[in-house]
Amino acid sequence: MAAWAVMDSTTDRDHWFEDVADHLGGAYLRYSFTKGTRQEVDHVVAVLGLEPGMRVLDVGCGPGRHAYELARRGVATHGIDISQTFVDLATKDAPAGATFERLDARRLAFDAEFDAVICLCQGAFGLMTANGEDEVVLAGMARALRPGGRLALSAFNAYFAVKYFATPENGATFDADTGVNHEHTEVRNEQGEPRTVDLWTGCYTPRELRVLCRVAGLDVDSISGVEPGAYGTAAPTTETAEFLVLATRR
Repeated sequence: MAAWAVMDSTTDRDHWFEDVADHLGGAYLRYSFTKGTRQEVDHVVAVLGLEPGMRVLDVGCGPGRHAYELARRGVATHGIDISQTFVDLATKDAPAGATFERLDARRLAFDAEFDAVICLCQGAFGLMTANGEDEVVLAGMARALRPGGRLALSAFNAYFAVKYFATPENGATFDADTGVNHEHTEVRNEQGEPRTVDLWTGCYTPRELRVLCRVAGLDVDSISGVEPGAYGTAAPTTETAEFLVLATRR
C-alpha cells in the first residue's frame, strides 16, 4: 500500500495526504514497501545513466529515502513533498547533496533544471485521484527536465488491482470509471496510536501511461513490471503491483 488518504479531516489543507503524513511521521518508514530503497536506487542509477555531479528532482520524496541514497552516491538530489512533516524529517539528517522543500507537485515551476526526475512508490503521481491532476503533475515533471533528460516514474498496475487487490477479502473496491482503487484500513504513528483511514490509489495500464507521457512531451523508452524493492526490466503483466516507466524529454 504505497498511496495513502484520509477522509475524516476537517482541517483546510492543500491535499488530504498531509493529514496522513502528520499522523505517521517517521513511522512511515516502518512499512514494508519502504525497505527496498537501495535496490530501487541501484536500478534507477543504472537505467537512467546517473553519474556523480548530475542533478535529480525527487517528486513526492516523503521522508527522503531515495534522495538520501542518491546523494550518498554523489548525485545532487532535490526532494519536494506536499507534507511539511515529511520535509522536516528529510531535512533533519540529510546528507550533503540532498535538499528538500515543501511544494505541491501540481504547481511545479522548474524549467529544464534537472538531468533526471524520479517519482517512485506512487510519490505524488499516484496520489492525484482527481480528474486531470496526474496529467498536471506529469507535465510539470517533464518541464523540469532538460531536453534529453530522463524520467523514472512508478504507477500502480490497474490489472493487478482488479485481479488481486480489489476483493471482498481485502475490503477494497476498484472504480472502473476513474481507475481509482479504494480501501479502508488502520495506520499507526510512532507511538503506536491507531487512526482509521481511507486509502486511494490511482491505477494505470501501460497504454494509458504511454498516452500521458506523449501528451507531456516525453518519449517512453520502456515500461516494466516491478515490485517495491525488486525493480527490473521484466515486461508488464498482470502479476506485479507496479509499473516502472522510463521516458526521455524530447
